[in-house]
Amino acid sequence: MRVIGLMSGTSYDAIDAAAADLRLDGDTLTLEPLGLVSEPYDEALRQDLAAALPPARTTLAAVCRLDTRIGQSFAAAALRANDQLCDGRAELVASHGQTVYHWADQGAVHGTLQIGQPAWIAEATGLPVVADFRPRDIAAGGQGAPLVSLFDLLWLRGLPGTPVALNLGGIANLTAPDGTAFDTGPGGALVDAAVRDFSGGRLPYDVDGALAARGTVHEPLLARLLEEPYYALPAPKTTGKEVFHAAYLLDALAGFPGLSLEDVVATLTRLTARTVADAVRGVGATEVIASGGGTRNPVLMGMLGAELAGVPVRTSDALGLPSAAKEAYAFAVLGFLTVHGLPGTCPASTGARRASVLGSVTPG
Repeated sequence: MRVIGLMSGTSYDAIDAAAADLRLDGDTLTLEPLGLVSEPYDEALRQDLAAALPPARTTLAAVCRLDTRIGQSFAAAALRANDQLCDGRAELVASHGQTVYHWADQGAVHGTLQIGQPAWIAEATGLPVVADFRPRDIAAGGQGAPLVSLFDLLWLRGLPGTPVALNLGGIANLTAPDGTAFDTGPGGALVDAAVRDFSGGRLPYDVDGALAARGTVHEPLLARLLEEPYYALPAPKTTGKEVFHAAYLLDALAGFPGLSLEDVVATLTRLTARTVADAVRGVGATEVIASGGGTRNPVLMGMLGAELAGVPVRTSDALGLPSAAKEAYAFAVLGFLTVHGLPGTCPASTGARRASVLGSVTPG
């Protein structure tokens, strides 16, 4: 089956559309990557989305408009992927949508909301669409995340030692071979918030880690940030920009006036490296296989390597899976499992009572 996976993460900068040929050979699921296209969000839509996210106040009217406009944007990405990657022969679309709220409280998750109305994708492409993946796992007592963990477990099975899959997005998460999976904390979320706030929105993120490279880690600020209670919670656990946002950062910066943007970004980059490394050591990893936008930041990757001295860190590209496309491929797999009536979760990863068939299907 030829499947298009659509993904926009917590950085909400673009929609990634990855296409794959998927087939079941007995008990083996085989994925043949066909490529990736990335469709940047329209800047006006991106700004409206940012303005509606917590801790900002919003309205149901704004949410409705965003649901429609994001759905239309996902539809455009699916059409482009079908044309450029699938020769117009895709059979299914799996859409993660755009997370706008993840209702977590003291280690428990009560709900989650991903928008981007799948009817627009089905109408534009004529294809069935699997969407709204996370709520079923939450209804079964799970965290609803990280859903990429099942993909990681299938993908890394058979590798020697204890390889850990790490995704460095706006929020970072990992998966260990025993099924342990959780969000480690901020990936690029706080760095992005600092860059946008200090630059008045002129800069979107720390391109190539250039700001962090010019800065110096401020140890007192780092110590304050490491006091965040989330890091001490046991797995399974999930978090998001509901916690790690600009207001959170500004509160942490209180008492440290006069820090330069470069020093703040260097400190936040070290925070990501430190919290990820602590989590990796906690699961006894013998190597780390990283993916996501953070792998393109050489300063972050260098800091992570230093924090994990003795534990090799490489990207998923080394194993034949493009780092930028991994999450989109993961949701292509989850959509494939759904239409075949197969579970898309590992209870050990999400904390659910049982494995569940995920999502809702909009007919083509």
